[in-house]
Amino acid sequence: QVQLVESGGGLVQAGGSLRLSCAASGRTFASYAMGWFRQAPGKEREFVATINWRGEYTYYADSVKGRFTISRDNAKNTVYLQVNSLKPEDTAVYYCAAGTRASIYPTAYLHWGQGTQVTVSS
Repeated sequence: QVQLVESGGGLVQAGGSLRLSCAASGRTFASYAMGWFRQAPGKEREFVATINWRGEYTYYADSVKGRFTISRDNAKNTVYLQVNSLKPEDTAVYYCAAGTRASIYPTAYLHWGQGTQVTVSS
């Protein structure tokens, strides 16, 4: 029903910035809460940020609060993650996901993208 494709990842020096995008297919995008998660090699997938269907509620992991910003444009069927002041520990594959409610838990989301790689060098 919903297909998600992430883009915008890349290799950046510590302190740099990227804007990750997640483009959704279909015309039901506005009814979904959206989340961003990340996963480094050998580690569990961890919560990064979430946003509700209208966009007035957002929530962030403590590790990214103040540096990352999640937003959405329902007219463009797109959710964004602006990542600033990047640190080497931010290196991971970043995934967007769609679900019926905003949540910090991966199990709350039914639709996932393929991910985009973010690599931060020292």
